Amino acid sequence: MSPNFKAIPLIVIGVLLNALAQICLKKGLNAAGGMQVEFGALVRLMLQPWVLAGLACYAVSVVVWLGALSLVDVNYAYPFLALGFIANAVLARAFLAEAIPPMRWVALAIIVVGVGLQAWSGKGN
Repeated sequence: MSPNFKAIPLIVIGVLLNALAQICLKKGLNAAGGMQVEFGALVRLMLQPWVLAGLACYAVSVVVWLGALSLVDVNYAYPFLALGFIANAVLARAFLAEAIPPMRWVALAIIVVGVGLQAWSGKGN
Protein backbone atom coordinates (compact mmCIF):
# COMPACT_ATOMS: atom_id res chain seq x y z
CA MET A 1 0.00 0.00 0.00
CA SER A 2 1.44 3.39 -0.99
CA PRO A 3 2.19 6.02 1.67
CA ASN A 4 -0.21 8.39 -0.10
CA PHE A 5 -3.05 5.90 0.29
CA LYS A 6 -2.14 5.25 3.95
CA ALA A 7 -2.11 8.98 4.69
CA ILE A 8 -5.57 9.73 3.30
CA PRO A 9 -7.52 8.52 6.38
CA LEU A 10 -5.28 10.61 8.64
CA ILE A 11 -5.65 13.62 6.37
CA VAL A 12 -9.45 13.28 6.28
CA ILE A 13 -9.70 12.83 10.05
CA GLY A 14 -7.49 15.88 10.56
CA VAL A 15 -9.65 17.95 8.19
CA LEU A 16 -12.87 16.81 9.88
CA LEU A 17 -11.50 17.58 13.35
CA ASN A 18 -10.48 21.03 12.16
CA ALA A 19 -13.97 21.70 10.76
CA LEU A 20 -15.58 20.36 13.94
CA ALA A 21 -13.37 22.72 15.94
CA GLN A 22 -14.86 25.66 14.03
CA ILE A 23 -18.40 24.53 14.83
CA CYS A 24 -17.57 24.07 18.53
CA LEU A 25 -15.94 27.49 18.72
CA LYS A 26 -18.96 29.15 17.10
CA LYS A 27 -21.36 27.32 19.46
CA GLY A 28 -19.20 28.41 22.40
CA LEU A 29 -19.16 32.00 21.21
CA ASN A 30 -22.95 31.94 20.81
CA ALA A 31 -23.40 30.37 24.27
CA ALA A 32 -21.18 33.01 25.84
CA GLY A 33 -23.18 35.81 24.27
CA GLY A 34 -20.57 36.91 21.77
CA MET A 35 -17.07 38.31 21.95
CA GLN A 36 -16.26 41.10 24.36
CA VAL A 37 -12.80 42.58 24.70
CA GLU A 38 -12.70 42.58 28.47
CA PHE A 39 -10.52 40.32 30.61
CA GLY A 40 -13.34 38.72 32.61
CA ALA A 41 -15.46 38.11 29.53
CA LEU A 42 -12.51 36.59 27.67
CA VAL A 43 -11.76 34.26 30.59
CA ARG A 44 -15.42 33.16 30.69
CA LEU A 45 -15.34 32.60 26.93
CA MET A 46 -12.15 30.53 27.12
CA LEU A 47 -13.68 28.38 29.88
CA GLN A 48 -16.92 27.82 27.96
CA PRO A 49 -17.27 24.02 27.33
CA TRP A 50 -17.86 24.39 23.59
CA VAL A 51 -14.76 26.57 23.23
CA LEU A 52 -12.73 24.03 25.20
CA ALA A 53 -14.09 21.25 22.95
CA GLY A 54 -13.09 23.26 19.88
CA LEU A 55 -9.58 23.79 21.19
CA ALA A 56 -9.33 20.07 21.99
CA CYS A 57 -10.40 19.23 18.42
CA TYR A 58 -7.64 21.52 17.14
CA ALA A 59 -5.05 19.87 19.38
CA VAL A 60 -6.01 16.36 18.28
CA SER A 61 -6.12 17.46 14.64
CA VAL A 62 -2.52 18.67 14.90
CA VAL A 63 -1.38 15.29 16.22
CA VAL A 64 -3.28 13.48 13.45
CA TRP A 65 -1.88 15.90 10.86
CA LEU A 66 1.66 15.18 12.05
CA GLY A 67 0.96 11.49 11.48
CA ALA A 68 -0.15 12.24 7.93
CA LEU A 69 2.88 14.41 7.25
CA SER A 70 5.14 11.60 8.43
CA LEU A 71 3.84 9.55 5.47
CA VAL A 72 3.59 12.06 2.61
CA ASP A 73 5.02 15.31 1.30
CA VAL A 74 3.38 18.46 2.59
CA ASN A 75 2.60 19.55 -0.99
CA TYR A 76 0.46 16.42 -1.33
CA ALA A 77 -1.31 16.70 2.03
CA TYR A 78 -1.93 20.43 2.29
CA PRO A 79 -4.43 20.82 -0.57
CA PHE A 80 -6.72 18.36 1.22
CA LEU A 81 -7.32 21.07 3.80
CA ALA A 82 -9.59 22.63 1.20
CA LEU A 83 -12.02 19.78 1.95
CA GLY A 84 -12.53 21.56 5.25
CA PHE A 85 -14.67 24.08 3.36
CA ILE A 86 -17.11 21.31 2.48
CA ALA A 87 -17.02 19.71 5.93
CA ASN A 88 -17.53 23.10 7.52
CA ALA A 89 -20.50 23.94 5.31
CA VAL A 90 -22.20 20.62 6.02
CA LEU A 91 -21.55 20.84 9.77
CA ALA A 92 -22.61 24.51 9.94
CA ARG A 93 -25.85 23.63 8.16
CA ALA A 94 -26.51 20.63 10.42
CA PHE A 95 -25.47 22.02 13.81
CA LEU A 96 -25.80 25.80 13.48
CA ALA A 97 -28.72 25.92 11.00
CA GLU A 98 -26.70 28.21 8.74
CA ALA A 99 -28.05 28.78 5.25
CA ILE A 100 -25.82 27.69 2.36
CA PRO A 101 -26.79 29.43 -0.89
CA PRO A 102 -26.75 27.36 -4.11
CA MET A 103 -23.79 29.28 -5.58
CA ARG A 104 -21.71 28.35 -2.53
CA TRP A 105 -22.49 24.66 -3.15
CA VAL A 106 -21.27 25.11 -6.73
CA ALA A 107 -18.07 26.70 -5.44
CA LEU A 108 -17.61 23.85 -2.96
CA ALA A 109 -18.05 21.30 -5.76
CA ILE A 110 -15.30 23.03 -7.73
CA ILE A 111 -13.04 22.75 -4.68
CA VAL A 112 -13.73 18.99 -4.49
CA VAL A 113 -12.79 18.60 -8.16
CA GLY A 114 -9.57 20.53 -7.60
CA VAL A 115 -8.58 18.47 -4.58
CA GLY A 116 -9.40 15.27 -6.45
CA LEU A 117 -7.19 16.30 -9.36
CA GLN A 118 -4.25 17.06 -7.09
CA ALA A 119 -4.73 13.82 -5.12
CA TRP A 120 -4.59 11.71 -8.26
CA SER A 121 -1.73 13.67 -9.80
CA GLY A 122 0.87 11.47 -8.10
CA LYS A 123 4.55 12.23 -7.85
CA GLY A 124 6.18 13.85 -10.82
CA ASN A 125 3.01 14.11 -12.96
